[in-house]
Amino acid sequence: MEQVIIEQFKKILGDDRVLTNKNDLFVYSYDGTAGIETAQPDVVLRPQTTEEVSEIVKIASKHKIPVYTRGAGTNLSGGSINAKPGIVLSMLDFDKILEIDTVNLNATVQAGVVIQSLADELTQYGLIYPPDPGTIKTATMGGSLNECSGGLRGLKYGVTKDYIMGIKAVLADGSIVRFGNKSIKNVAGLDVKSLVVGSEGLLCIVTEILVKLIPAPAGKKSMMVIYKDMENATNTVIDICKNKIIPATMELMDNMTIKAIEEFKKIGLDTEAAAILLIEVDGAKEGVEPEAARVVEICEKNNADKIVIAETDAKREELWNARRAAIPALNRVRATGIMQDATVPRSELSKMFKAVSEISKKHNIPIGTFAHAGDGNLHPMFLTDENDPEEMKRVDAAISDVFDAALSMGGTISGEHGIGVAKAKYMPRQFNEAEMALMKRIKAAFDPDNILNPGKMFV
Repeated sequence: MEQVIIEQFKKILGDDRVLTNKNDLFVYSYDGTAGIETAQPDVVLRPQTTEEVSEIVKIASKHKIPVYTRGAGTNLSGGSINAKPGIVLSMLDFDKILEIDTVNLNATVQAGVVIQSLADELTQYGLIYPPDPGTIKTATMGGSLNECSGGLRGLKYGVTKDYIMGIKAVLADGSIVRFGNKSIKNVAGLDVKSLVVGSEGLLCIVTEILVKLIPAPAGKKSMMVIYKDMENATNTVIDICKNKIIPATMELMDNMTIKAIEEFKKIGLDTEAAAILLIEVDGAKEGVEPEAARVVEICEKNNADKIVIAETDAKREELWNARRAAIPALNRVRATGIMQDATVPRSELSKMFKAVSEISKKHNIPIGTFAHAGDGNLHPMFLTDENDPEEMKRVDAAISDVFDAALSMGGTISGEHGIGVAKAKYMPRQFNEAEMALMKRIKAAFDPDNILNPGKMFV
């Protein structure tokens, strides 16, 4: 990038928010995704206002410079790294909660607000923002919006798209736009905000977000259910939902994941178990106990070997901290952990777990799998060493087989992690030519010069 352009950015932001040091550029070349190639940015910019973003994008548009918008970098599909040299637009300074409206039950936040920070702030009002990704302590609201994150509470409460009421954003030509507002009913014009959710930074740069809030449930009951047979565990998930019980959370871990977490955390998990289900029911206090009792009955009917009820808040937190430790725990097993998020209809859960197990044996690649089980959202983590080219070929073949299996069951190549770089080549397996062409035309309408997050999703 020419120095004269760098100087223009410094006039907008000042020297301290324009990063060109090679160490900074190296750090911003990576996100949470393993096993993919990345390009080093030319410059990292840290704006603090929507107007600064607008001025930056106007320069980028004029010179056709790629802009890669980035939050905390927890992305797991290569969505926040550079596919080409250009600008990294860091949104971490957009970290303010602008308003919590307890009358209309919504909050206005900047894109760089960490989701846990919003959750903590809402506690005093007895409110929650339900989307609950596994990386809640580090992931930002803007990143979650762009990937349409789901998380642990998706079964009962839905995912990010269900809570976005409005956005403020900068378009590819630098124009500032706002779509949506606090009105619960609002059908004026096209629903642009919903199109932007899950668009992975391809359409615009979101700077502010208006989100819906709900009252925090008064009662909660969590339990850990241990199985010697995976099929009994998956049948339990299906049976609970068939009985018209929708837990807040229903998480499933296989034996490899259980062993990895126990080795990491030493919290007393049964490492002989084939599967562990973590279940939480919530709602009105008077309704939680009978619903939890009914869940226990269904688990027993499906041959659960042991059921442990969390009788205190501390024990409840211990259970969920164990689940949140799955990714770092599995990452300790081998040099590289490549996590995917193939998702199938809940009715196909047992079949999909079997398919992953068979694919692991077929390609001689260890796979630790945990799942948002009630959603049919599996997270198989392929344990490998990215420095071993022969093994990485087998990993690639195994990932391909997992996606084919999910698609054959009416599923999808991504439930919540997005497409980014890592899954772009699989898009034509899920979408036909007409569907791909339509999505590309929408991208071109928003960004005719393809400067926003180029090299992602479409190849």
